[in-house]
Amino acid sequence: MRRYSQRNALSTLSEINITPLLDLAFVLLIIFMITTPLLENSVNLVIPSSGAANTPVNPAQIQTISIGRDDTIKFNNEPVDAPTLAARLAELKRANPEAAVVIRPDRELPVQKLIALMDELQRAQITKVGIATRAETK
Repeated sequence: MRRYSQRNALSTLSEINITPLLDLAFVLLIIFMITTPLLENSVNLVIPSSGAANTPVNPAQIQTISIGRDDTIKFNNEPVDAPTLAARLAELKRANPEAAVVIRPDRELPVQKLIALMDELQRAQITKVGIATRAETK
């Protein structure tokens, strides 16, 4: 009878099994892929400040523009279309250079429509613009 146990003990290992090494490399890769986006969210921001004093706005000079998700625009609760709004904004700027406008967008309004409205305010050279929001209840 031959004894195979002695034969295996005398043979040398000519190749290295790299499967555990690849498993470790893939686990580390997955860990880094998961943790890297989490690190990017913790960026500390320093908000710039201005030395110019903000002039107080008279509440009587504030005009309201409401825009719904279906493109309905109301200027001071009066329905208007886009060309009429542009004319009214130009007239408002001529009548009162210090006029302020508050935009009340719908929650589901696409951002591009809000940007278009803000562009219209910029064309009318109205610089005191605010966006009305509501605090979320928890």
